[in-house]
Amino acid sequence: MGVVIPLDEKKNQAASVKPLQDLTKADMERVNQLILAKAGSHVEMIPEIARHLIASGGKRLRPMLTLAAAQMCGYSGDHHIKLATSVEFMHTATLLHDDVVDESDMRRGSSTARIIWGNQASVLVGDFLLGQAFKMMVEVGSLDALDVLSSAAAVIAEGEVLQLSVAKNMETTEDDYLAVIRAKTAALFAAAAEVGPIVAGSDKATRKALSSYGTNLGLAFQLVDDVLDYGGKAADLGKNVGDDFREGKVTLPIVLSYRRGTEDERAFWRSAIETGENDDVALEKALGLMTKYNALSDTIARANHYGDMARDALAPMPESEHKAALLEVIDFCISRVT
Repeated sequence: MGVVIPLDEKKNQAASVKPLQDLTKADMERVNQLILAKAGSHVEMIPEIARHLIASGGKRLRPMLTLAAAQMCGYSGDHHIKLATSVEFMHTATLLHDDVVDESDMRRGSSTARIIWGNQASVLVGDFLLGQAFKMMVEVGSLDALDVLSSAAAVIAEGEVLQLSVAKNMETTEDDYLAVIRAKTAALFAAAAEVGPIVAGSDKATRKALSSYGTNLGLAFQLVDDVLDYGGKAADLGKNVGDDFREGKVTLPIVLSYRRGTEDERAFWRSAIETGENDDVALEKALGLMTKYNALSDTIARANHYGDMARDALAPMPESEHKAALLEVIDFCISRVT
């Protein structure tokens, strides 16, 4: 079940992360080796759970941003490997924690760790990975990098709590929702991009440019994910289509549909989201209302807006193959919805 929203920009249809993957391939091999090494423990369940999630897929976009940003700024040492690994561990930890909070059964086409090992183990292994991430940050020895990543960790946690406060609440506004995803998703994208120029010793303007790029890329990425929940394929999305709806998550397509609807339609949304009457029939009706009020296409328009802001953030930087690859990532993130 799903709908396809075509994009007007044909350039997005051919966009790929391959240029970024090619530029960071050698460094990513080192990151992957370090991931396996740092996920090791004499407590058998820790590497089992870590390997389960690490091996389940994902493009490792966030650590690639760290590596590419460092390379673009002329860095030639080893510290970016540890920082990229820290970023991936932070992301993996948040996935483990998110699946517990959201009671999710599927992640990237496989059963979630909480289904296999239980909620307690998932939370604790997430905590272990966060601890390993901070150890690597300390080993790098950059207070600025430590500050950026630790601040991001705090913001992400705040975003999780903020999401709980708006969960199943149909009075959530677009501003409320943007505050959630700015914290939950965009903060780590921003930090991942900013620590590259930090370790390379770049100036504040470059740091700000890459941080802004990461923030806006993260917002665009999450808004597209919101649309994919109603118009994607489970294999591409990494979870079942309609999971957000069934879990009562108030994402932007729902916010827009609710605000624009009639009183009867708003009553349907309250019943579906707040009281959990969200079977397949309700999902079909939800899709119909989203189409009626252009909620999906307008969410994509918001994503394109943040994509443009990410492009503008990089505009002053010198032309390079790394800059071109980072720009293409914006198009790729948005093109996932076609």
